[in-house]
Amino acid sequence: MLMSRIYKFSDQTKLYFVSFATVHWIDIFTRRIYKDILVDSLRYCQENKGLEVYAWCIMTNHVHLIIGTNDKPLQDIMRDLKRHTSKTLLKTIEENPTESRREWLLWMMEWAGKKNPNNEKYQLWQQNNQPVLIQDAVMFEQKLTYLHNNPVEAGFVEESWEYLYSSAKDYAGKKGLLDIIYAL
Repeated sequence: MLMSRIYKFSDQTKLYFVSFATVHWIDIFTRRIYKDILVDSLRYCQENKGLEVYAWCIMTNHVHLIIGTNDKPLQDIMRDLKRHTSKTLLKTIEENPTESRREWLLWMMEWAGKKNPNNEKYQLWQQNNQPVLIQDAVMFEQKLTYLHNNPVEAGFVEESWEYLYSSAKDYAGKKGLLDIIYAL
C-alpha cells in the first residue's frame, strides 16, 4: 500500500515528473504515425484540459513528462490521455496496411488486456504513471536532463536537441512540436 501513496498527484499546484510505459515494454513508438498520435493527444490536453507541459520525450516504449495543470486534476488528464491514445493507436494499428507487426502487437495488447478485469479487450499502457513531485529547481533540472538525454543514451541521436519527439529542441532555442512552459 505504500506505493499507492507514493505515486499520486498529491498537490495539483505543483509540477510532476511522470513516466508511463506500454505493456510488456512493447516498442510501439518506432513508427512516426504512432508518435504523432501521442503528440496530438498531448496538444489536445494542453488546449482543452489545462495540461501544462514543461518538458516531454517519447521513446519507443515509454514517455517522460514534466507537467502541471491549470484546470482539471492531473490524474484525470493522464487517465483521459492514456484512454484516448489507447483507442486511437489500437484503431490505427488495426487499419495500418503497412504495419508488419499488426498481429503480434494486437496479440500482446489482448494478452495484457485479459489479465486486467478493467479492460474491455486490449491494454496498451501499463496501469501506473509514477508521478514524482518536483520539489525544487535542482530536482527539475535533474529530471529535465534525464528526460532529454534518453534519446542520446538510446543511441538515436548524438545531441538531445536533434531528437524530434522531445522538448530538448525548445530548450536549445529552437521550436519543437509542442508548446512548452519554461520553468527556469
